[in-house]
Amino acid sequence: MTGEKPVAAEPATLVWAVRLLYLEAAALAGLTAFLIYLDLTSDSLHLGMALALTAFAALSAVAVYFVARGLGRRTAGARGPAIVVQLFVMATGGFLMQVDPLWLGLLLMALALVTGLLIVLPASTRALGVD
Repeated sequence: MTGEKPVAAEPATLVWAVRLLYLEAAALAGLTAFLIYLDLTSDSLHLGMALALTAFAALSAVAVYFVARGLGRRTAGARGPAIVVQLFVMATGGFLMQVDPLWLGLLLMALALVTGLLIVLPASTRALGVD
């Protein structure tokens, strides 16, 4: 087949970045399930706010899933949103470090840093065709 590029093997950096993004999507899905439980068992008068937060968590889980899927399919356009997701995770970690639990904030900051770094490493960048 003339004119076709051979398909290179997936670089480990990109594979791990995609795995960590899927982990973030699963964590958001778990948070959504927990928020649904709280919505159903709460006596609070702020039902609208609670439902909005639950919907936001659910939409975030779906969005991160699709970003991970796009990155796994080597879609160059998924790289930017994946970095933005990591910035949001890092901001969340920074907030948690200030208000508790500190350990979760540190974990989120480390996860965002590692995932973001894996996404922008040269091997991942070449595999996405961004360079």
